Amino acid sequence: MAVRFEYPEAGKLVEKGPVGSADAVSNDDFRFLALGLPAEIDRLKQAGYLRQAICACDALLAGKVNPELAACLRAERHRMGRLAQQFCVTRKEALEAIRTEWPDFSEKRLDDLIEAKRIDWRFIDGEQRFLANFLDSLRVYPREVPGLAPAAPTDTAARNTMLAKMHEHGGASCEITLKATIEVPGAAEGEMLRAWVPVPAACPQQSAIEVFDWTPGVIVAAEDAPARTAFWGSRSTRAFEATYRYRIDAPYVDTLAPAPARHVVADDTVTDDNLAELSPHIVFTPYLCVLTERVVAGIERPIDRARAIYDYITMNVDYRYQPDYAQLDCIPDGCAKSLRGDCGVMALTFITMCRIAGIPARWQSGLYVAPDHVGPHDWAMFYTDEFGWLWADCSFGSSARREGDEGRRLHYFGNLDPWRMVANNRFQAELSPACDGVRWDPFDNQMGEASVDGRGCDLCEMRRAIELVEMREV
Repeated sequence: MAVRFEYPEAGKLVEKGPVGSADAVSNDDFRFLALGLPAEIDRLKQAGYLRQAICACDALLAGKVNPELAACLRAERHRMGRLAQQFCVTRKEALEAIRTEWPDFSEKRLDDLIEAKRIDWRFIDGEQRFLANFLDSLRVYPREVPGLAPAAPTDTAARNTMLAKMHEHGGASCEITLKATIEVPGAAEGEMLRAWVPVPAACPQQSAIEVFDWTPGVIVAAEDAPARTAFWGSRSTRAFEATYRYRIDAPYVDTLAPAPARHVVADDTVTDDNLAELSPHIVFTPYLCVLTERVVAGIERPIDRARAIYDYITMNVDYRYQPDYAQLDCIPDGCAKSLRGDCGVMALTFITMCRIAGIPARWQSGLYVAPDHVGPHDWAMFYTDEFGWLWADCSFGSSARREGDEGRRLHYFGNLDPWRMVANNRFQAELSPACDGVRWDPFDNQMGEASVDGRGCDLCEMRRAIELVEMREV
């Protein structure tokens, strides 16, 4: 079907080593980010004096410091080392990039877009810098940047046809075949390259899973692994691939009608984890607690409390490309205050607010697999006694609001579509086997991770791709 998603873009891949981060940080250290940096180091970081802040972390780590703060310092030191790689566009470069398409674009317009929160930025070495893909975020809002080419249109007609079919027939199903690849060309001969590629996991809407046609030496995790992967370890092979097939079912439930006699998800299991905090991101901060209390005030029925949270997020939070999640502090709190985020940011905000409101909620992520597009995506599940487990895709709901499609926005509360691949059933889940280097994303795994002799690989050191081989309705 010739539909393929690949990262990084051509020309940005590191093809000659050494590759991988030798920082002494572990993936577990990220759990302690919520402790925060000592004030004097935090001031250096916020001002963008990253080298000085890293040196200050090293000085503290060289002395006596409690284990929890040491973990926070190691994680902060590591992510400060990567921050400048992502916020790498200077103000001058940003203006030049925009003016190649929009010659009369002014500095005042740039400042207006920054003030309107359309462009994310950080101080790097005392200078304001923007994300490498800041233009992609601007293209999402063509009316505000009429001089830029708009984002490539998606085939909303095909999706709307699928959603209408779901409403008419009570759901839809697809059988999907995908081919996933990962390559680390910069790994030196003789170094141990380990690679983890996401594959379909057992979950309420996914079944008949087959993993086949793989690079020799694969170890496929159990179907119920919270972050399921195909894994390889080799001192000679530098590229790995696996093809897999699965069935995805998307039942339709009208959440504005009386609850059906039987839950669409047979499993009614709710655990303490579905209502708990999970530092550093799923945290019941004072602001989130106050906001949630206001959003659900006077609403008793759980399904309507969840709907109120979904409505708040989808009606108020705008889509924005994000730095990798390792760079973000408490994601839901930041989203609630800034009112911007991507699919995972919105999903985590929904999950956290639901849990604060006493509604069990959990994470799902993997891929969105439409006939004309395949790429990473995140969403949420939530539980009520009336309806059992249902789904919420706040990102798709927010984009539907932006495009003026209220019917589509309403659909994605309670329902998804059959164009998904679920690899992860829990946020911040360990890989199987555990990753021996620091992961590029220690919280989610949509496209794969790799390490070289225990050094975790950066995004630009891995070529990762996903290709749609076949899709058919069943």
